[in-house]
Amino acid sequence: MTERLLLLDTASLYFRAYFGSPEILAPDGTNVNAVRGLLGYISQLTEQYRPTHLACCWDDDWRPQWRVDLIPTYKAHRVVEEVAGAPDVEEVPDPLEAQVPVIRDVLAAFGIAVVGAPGYEADDVIGTLATGAGMPVDVVTGDRDLFQLVDDAAQVRILYVGRGVGRHERVDEAWVLDKYGVRADQYADFATLRGDASDGLPGVKGVGEKTAASMLQKYDDLPGVLAAVADPASDLGPGPRVRIREAADYLAVAPQVVAVARDLDLPRDHLALPGAPADPDELGVLVERWSLTSPVERLTRVLAGGAAM
Repeated sequence: MTERLLLLDTASLYFRAYFGSPEILAPDGTNVNAVRGLLGYISQLTEQYRPTHLACCWDDDWRPQWRVDLIPTYKAHRVVEEVAGAPDVEEVPDPLEAQVPVIRDVLAAFGIAVVGAPGYEADDVIGTLATGAGMPVDVVTGDRDLFQLVDDAAQVRILYVGRGVGRHERVDEAWVLDKYGVRADQYADFATLRGDASDGLPGVKGVGEKTAASMLQKYDDLPGVLAAVADPASDLGPGPRVRIREAADYLAVAPQVVAVARDLDLPRDHLALPGAPADPDELGVLVERWSLTSPVERLTRVLAGGAAM
């Protein structure tokens, strides 16, 4: 049997399902479109790639304080409630927020692993589980930050759903190089220099994708760029040299924020994809309560089909 690990950036997928699907109401009037959509995505991806192992990676902390301490603007635009001493509350539409516990219950009844880590985001869980997995790994996400994990030798690739799950792109090293002009192992430095408004990362003012890529092509990595700035004899132009110097405080901390953790203490012994629901009775109750007959029947059939040989 060919082993393969499928890692899902779960929030990325259920947000996509919620905003991309029409409202579907359970008997009590609760919208369950994100629940049904996520189950459909799992069925589709499992049927297409036949993983033997699967983890729904979770944001136990969507905005870790240690990242905010380094860059206060990190994801600040997504915060809707700030209470001293309490975790920040992320902006989530009420009809979606109500579905998240249902998603957890359904995944538990199926016996599909949900993995999170206190003080870390799903990206960090993905980075850790993808590192040293001992089998090919497919990471399903709409987050470009995870391109830094792409590694042909380790057989880690991204299934990028930016254009939709049904139109996802298989991101390998050649794809990253062709798209951005940098190697996958340079992508974190590239993102640091360029910045990312969606995550509240300012980047270096005046340095966009082309300039960031050009500097990394010439100086290999961020330390190399900084060394060129410090060297009066380097051929770095005066404009970029000034901009990098002005961003010194940001560049001293940003790499730690942008880099995905790869060394969390996470169990890996429960990631095998079940061939049948772990708790069919509970699953039946959930199906009845939340009108999930069609997506649950489909996923059950797909799981029973087994992994690729």
